[in-house]
Amino acid sequence: MQFFDTVKNSTNQLVCTLEGHTISLKREDRIHPKISGNKFRKLKYVFKEVLAREIPLVVTFGGAYSNHLAATACAGKELGVQTLGIVRGEEWQNKLQESPTLAYCLSQGMELYCISRSGYSQKESSPMVQALLKKHNTYFLIPEGGTSDLGVKGCSEILRAGDADFEVICTSVGTGGTLAGLVTTADSKQTVLGFNALKNPEVLTFIKSHTATRNWELLSDYTFGGYAKTTPQLIDFINTFYKQYQIPLDPVYTGKMLFAIFDMIKNKKWRWGKNILAIHTGGIQGVVGMNRQLQKKHSPLIIFEKELP
Repeated sequence: MQFFDTVKNSTNQLVCTLEGHTISLKREDRIHPKISGNKFRKLKYVFKEVLAREIPLVVTFGGAYSNHLAATACAGKELGVQTLGIVRGEEWQNKLQESPTLAYCLSQGMELYCISRSGYSQKESSPMVQALLKKHNTYFLIPEGGTSDLGVKGCSEILRAGDADFEVICTSVGTGGTLAGLVTTADSKQTVLGFNALKNPEVLTFIKSHTATRNWELLSDYTFGGYAKTTPQLIDFINTFYKQYQIPLDPVYTGKMLFAIFDMIKNKKWRWGKNILAIHTGGIQGVVGMNRQLQKKHSPLIIFEKELP
């Protein structure tokens, strides 16, 4: 398990003081050179179980720019486990190389099968997925986004003893695993705020099933239209943030969360404490693909000085 034992402890980087509020960023994006942030955390105990049980194949789901697919493919290659990715959208089957993420997954040895969006929405219940799984005798199925009990266990390791001094912990939310993990280890006096990247009603149910505490809230006012959707305003914030603090943000998760924090403080809507710790959940690999989509729309691009991974 050397791959998952090389993780670095993330550091808390003071970003700024804004109207009396101190904002620090936990740099989970730096914990591993290949897989960053919550995707590393969510896969750690999954692959430990896969190796312990000698399961030859890991199967999972994701879109054409999925951080989770890229992370799973990389982990599988590093640990000698075959991976299979089921991709949302059958139109990608004949243009896999057009997605930097899917091209990377192929380079890591992951098999990719693209299915219709209606079939994808049914996940493992889809007849197409069922037919695919029947071809394999033994496999480990990871839910979309890596959110599972094992994923929550991994995300519970994000916070450390020194983080108890913060009044509020903030994270972006996709499928809910990261927020659930943070809630399990946050101090009872802290508030854990989740910022939805999309409006997913199943998230609330998942989080409630993993914690009995009520020191958390879920906010959905800054989804920017839904998953992987952006606006020129969001892109401008990400570019300005990078120029000021030299910290790259992704437009799907962490960028939206920080935009929300800054916006609410500036507009006097923040009510959760002045000492804020925000979690950088990584996802920078998806910026190249996002820029390609923005370029097609003749929209502003995300610009970082350093070469993207």
